[in-house]
Amino acid sequence: MSKTYKYRQFQYRPSPEQTGTPLTRYPVVVVGAGPIGLSAGLELAPRGIRAIVLDDNDTVSLGSRAVAHAKRSLEIWDRLGCVDRMIAKGVRWKVGKVFFRDALCYQIDLLPETDHKMPAMINLQQYYVEEYLVDEIGRRPHIELRWKHKVVDLKQAPDHVVLTVENPDGVFALQAEWVLACDGANSDPRQMVGAAFTGQRFDDRFLIADVVMKADFPPERWFWFDPPFHRHQSALLHRQADDVWRLDFQLGREADPEEERKPEKVIPRVRAMLGDAREFELEWVSIYQFACRRIDKLRHGRVLFAGDAAHQVSPFGGRGANSGIQDIDNLGWKLKLVIDGDAPPELLDTYDEERSAAADDNLLNSTRSTDFITPKSDNSRRYRDAVLELAADHEFARLLLNSGRLSRPTPYATSSLNTPDEGVFAGRMSPGTNCDDAPLRYGGIDSWLLKLVGDGFVVLVFGERPKLGQIVFGRVRAKVIVVGRDIEDSRGVLTARFDGRPGTTYLIRPDQHVARRWRHFEPAKIEKALARAMAA
Repeated sequence: MSKTYKYRQFQYRPSPEQTGTPLTRYPVVVVGAGPIGLSAGLELAPRGIRAIVLDDNDTVSLGSRAVAHAKRSLEIWDRLGCVDRMIAKGVRWKVGKVFFRDALCYQIDLLPETDHKMPAMINLQQYYVEEYLVDEIGRRPHIELRWKHKVVDLKQAPDHVVLTVENPDGVFALQAEWVLACDGANSDPRQMVGAAFTGQRFDDRFLIADVVMKADFPPERWFWFDPPFHRHQSALLHRQADDVWRLDFQLGREADPEEERKPEKVIPRVRAMLGDAREFELEWVSIYQFACRRIDKLRHGRVLFAGDAAHQVSPFGGRGANSGIQDIDNLGWKLKLVIDGDAPPELLDTYDEERSAAADDNLLNSTRSTDFITPKSDNSRRYRDAVLELAADHEFARLLLNSGRLSRPTPYATSSLNTPDEGVFAGRMSPGTNCDDAPLRYGGIDSWLLKLVGDGFVVLVFGERPKLGQIVFGRVRAKVIVVGRDIEDSRGVLTARFDGRPGTTYLIRPDQHVARRWRHFEPAKIEKALARAMAA
């Protein structure tokens, strides 16, 4: 049991369907109340979509689990109105250091730029993230959390899904127009729809030891290859909230998990890393293996998959939970348009298109990291060690070094929702890319671009002053925001990041990704790009 965190038991209630209430067909049922499922509820509710979130447990996750939350996830949670407590509690960091044996061989700054609202990373235990999301759901309409509810069967009809759900009061049926499965790597709905889940499983075992201690180490990620305190293996150290430190030790393929989790085995490893004089207490111990694999399709009829239910990666680089949050960011606005009848169901196929490409990118990076960290042959180890020796003095070797490429969002560069550029642009804000944030002034008050963009379609215009206040396609409206009229870019950061010459125009999607950009404001072309961004 945790020494620093008090687990809450959430109240179980029977479902209305068990008490004689007429059967309701809900717009969305979310399966799983981890970070991904809870974020899904908070994504859907502000859009007016009623969501029922089911979970077979009645508390938050046991142990710290996913702790590294990247800038893009924080931006998404900021849009959902739930990030402030996470930022206040979490440990901000942006520097990663890699050591070979006892020498520093590489250092990276994840966010060398200034003028971003969110930090590059925070470390915060998963149980805090889930607690804060649960609390936020309790303050919102349109979301209902049902604890101790397990999905035991699922059948699809042309226009809805029937779930068979079991709770302490019995078994009953629940209907939904759409089901969103966020119930982790062993997803029950994934098995129920017969989806394939393929990839590579790795044999090496690793030890997580969360320890409570007072230490003045800087808030950085430290990764060792072949350190003196853990020869021929790797190790990791970084700080979490409440003076809890995450220590990771590679154990190898032959390690006995039952033996290695015993305190008499764990404590000597920790002392070897920290020194005999350092006082600490064990907080949580876990032995894990991992896999890199993904589902065949993220959409199976009316059942959609997100997070670990859709894709698994190694923990190196923090790509698991962060990728799942980006799944929800991609899906929410598309579900809204389809449920309201403003876009065809085929728009949801682009969820699979875009997020499968992101999953493949994460799997590629994760597999490469794992192969570098755990070489499978003497030649692979010699290559790795040579890279580490050269990295201290040679830039080319630093590009080959891989202790876990840390999470960054994958651009949807080839998405069918994009419209290709006309003209030449500088910078990275190309179609399919999530918008960089930037400081600005709005209504005489300091603010940020992403806060102003919000969760709808936006047309961002530099310099020109069009008379139109919105672009309309069907019932969908894209608000026109003019830099220099509606907002003030007094420091020039926004203009620089978006190559905002006079007349430059961007169409921005509800998930804050660029759909199209032009050098002049042309309403007919913008309307056409808006329709394409809705798969209309």
